[in-house]
Amino acid sequence: CKLEPTFGAVNLEDIKAPDCFIVERICRDCMGIPVFHDDQHGTAIVVAAAAQNALTIARKDPKDVRIVGMGAGAAGVACLSMLNKMGVPIEQITVFDKEGVLHPERTDLAPEQMKFANSPKDLNLEEALKGANMFLGLSGPGLLPAKAVSRMADHPIIFALANPTPEIMPEEARAASNGAMIATGRSDYPNQVNNVLCFPFIFRGALDVEAREINDAMKLACVDAIASLARRTTTAEVGEAYEGEKLTFGAEYLIPKPFDPRLLPTVAVAVAKAAMETGVARRKIDLDHYRQTLEGEVYKSSMIMRRIFEVARQSNRRIVFAEGEDDRVLRAAQAMVEDGVDTPILVGRPDVISQRLERAGLSIKAAQDFDIVNPESDDRYRDYWQSYYDVMKRKGVTPDLAKAVMRTNTTAIAATMVHLGDADSLICGTFGQYHWHLNYVTQMLQTDKLSPIGALSLVILDAGPLFVTDTHVNIEQTPETLARTVMASARHVRRFGLEPRIALCSGSQFGNLDSPSGRVTRAALAILDQEARGFEYEGEMHTDAALNPELRERLMPDNRLTGRANVLVYSNTDAAGAARNLLKSAAGGLEVGPILMGMGNRAHIVTPGVTPRGLLNIAGLAGSDVASYG
Repeated sequence: CKLEPTFGAVNLEDIKAPDCFIVERICRDCMGIPVFHDDQHGTAIVVAAAAQNALTIARKDPKDVRIVGMGAGAAGVACLSMLNKMGVPIEQITVFDKEGVLHPERTDLAPEQMKFANSPKDLNLEEALKGANMFLGLSGPGLLPAKAVSRMADHPIIFALANPTPEIMPEEARAASNGAMIATGRSDYPNQVNNVLCFPFIFRGALDVEAREINDAMKLACVDAIASLARRTTTAEVGEAYEGEKLTFGAEYLIPKPFDPRLLPTVAVAVAKAAMETGVARRKIDLDHYRQTLEGEVYKSSMIMRRIFEVARQSNRRIVFAEGEDDRVLRAAQAMVEDGVDTPILVGRPDVISQRLERAGLSIKAAQDFDIVNPESDDRYRDYWQSYYDVMKRKGVTPDLAKAVMRTNTTAIAATMVHLGDADSLICGTFGQYHWHLNYVTQMLQTDKLSPIGALSLVILDAGPLFVTDTHVNIEQTPETLARTVMASARHVRRFGLEPRIALCSGSQFGNLDSPSGRVTRAALAILDQEARGFEYEGEMHTDAALNPELRERLMPDNRLTGRANVLVYSNTDAAGAARNLLKSAAGGLEVGPILMGMGNRAHIVTPGVTPRGLLNIAGLAGSDVASYG
C-alpha cells in the first residue's frame, strides 16, 4: 500500500484463485490508484466484447440468455461477473469447476465464487447445457462433449478458452451444432480471446485522467469500445497482417485483431470518458484533443494532417480516383467516407469494385457512399471523348484514338472529368511511371496559369517533418524552374501550418565548387534575391549543413537560415528522389505525397508504393481548397 504515488497504477499477474480475489480486494481498499488483475478483468473484458457481438448476431437480449460456465478460477469468475453486469441475470448462470457444480452447500468457495452457487447439487454438465444459449469454458482440454453441444439452443455461443487445447475443438463444435459461434484462446482459429485487446489501453485511459480506480463503468466502456471496432471495417494495417482472412463482422469475426491500430485511441478515450463521468478522474481532459493526440501516436501523419483534414471537411470538393479498382483506393475511399472528408468518385468497373469491396470486408456502397465512372459504359462517354479530342486534335489525336483513350485510359478519363468540371481534383499513380501519368494530366489540365512546377514530398520523421523537392517533375532544373520550385514549396509548406526554412542543396557548398548543380543553384538564388520573399531560404549547401545548424554556422556564420531546414530543394530529380527514398527506407520516414505543385490542386500523382493511409492523406490535400491557405 506504499506504492502510491510513485506508481500510477498496479497490475497483478499470475495469482491463483482464491488468493487473487483477496489480494486485489486488499489493494483496492487501501490505495487510491487503479489496481487491475489482468488475468481476471482483461480476459473478462474481451470475453464480454465477443459475447456482446455474438448476442447481436443471434438477436438475443442478455436478460433472455442462459449461460453454462466451466471453470471458477480468477478468469472464469471475472468473465461471468462481467456478463452479469452486461445484463445476464445471475440466476441464469450455472457454473462448474473440478469439484462439480457450484451449489449453496459448497464450503470451499470464495465469496466471489459463492454468488454463482445457485444450482442443484446433483446437476451435471449435459443436463445444464440442454437449451443453454452460451458455454464459457476456462478449464481444461476436451471437457465439453460434442453430444452436450448438440443439446444446446440453436446457434449457440461457445467460448472454449482453455489453452493450448480448448474444451472442444471448433471443428467438433460446428459438427455438433450448425451455426455455432465459437471463440478460443488460440491464434490459429477465428475469434482469439486475447487480453492484448484491452491491455495496456485501459491503463492508458485511466492514467491520463489520473483515475483513482478502474471501476465497472470503465470496464464496460472498454467492452463497448472493443466490440464496436469489430463492427466497423478493418484497417489496411490489419488487412495486410491477416492477408487471406475475411475480416468482416460476423460469426467468425466477433472481436478485432490484436494488430488493429485503432485499439489505443478507441479504448483509451472510452475509458477516460467513463472515468470522468463516474467521478473517479482527478483530471479533466478534452476528449476530442485526447483522441487526436492518441491517433497521432498511432499514425505518424495524423497530427500534421489535422489542419488539412479540417479544411477538407468544409470544402466539399469532388475527388476522382483514376484507379478505382485498386484495393488501396477502396480502403482510402472507405476512410474518406468514415472521416467525412469528401464523397469519392472511382473510375472502374462496378462489378469488379463490388467484388473487391466484399473481399476486403469494406462496407461502403456505390451511389450511396461513392460514385462510379465505368469506362466500359457511361452516359458521359460521348462528351468525354469529344472533349479529349477537342483538346488533342492538333497534337496527333484522331476521333478513333480519342474514343479508345476514353475507354481504356483511366488517368485520361479522370483528367477529362476535372477539365469538364465533373470533379475538382484527381488522384492517380498507384501503378505505372510518374511521367506517363503526368503526360495525360498536363494534356487536359495545363493552362497559361497552371503548369507543373515540381513534386513535393513530406517525409514525417521522429525528429519532425521534412519536405523534399523536386522528386519527380523536372529531371534537370534550370535557375528559373528551381526558383519557382522554391517559391511553390514555401506556399505548400504553409498549408500544413509550418513556416518554411528552405535549403537549396547541391554538391557544392557556398560557392566552393564550380559544379553544374552549384551554378544552377547560385543562379536560382540570384533570382530569389531580387525581391523580398517572406520566408527563409539559403544555399547552396550540402544536405548535412541544411540539417545541422551548428555545422552551417561554422561554414557560413551569417547564413540566413535559423535552425534546422525543413525543406530540402535539389536541382535534379536524381538527388531529390534519392534523398526521399533514403528518408523513407533507412530513416523509417512516412511519406505524405508527392504533392504536385503548380496545378492548382487539380491533380496529384502518387507512386506505386503508396499505402491506403497515404492515399487518404493525399485525398485530404486534394480536398482542400487552395484559396483557404492564402
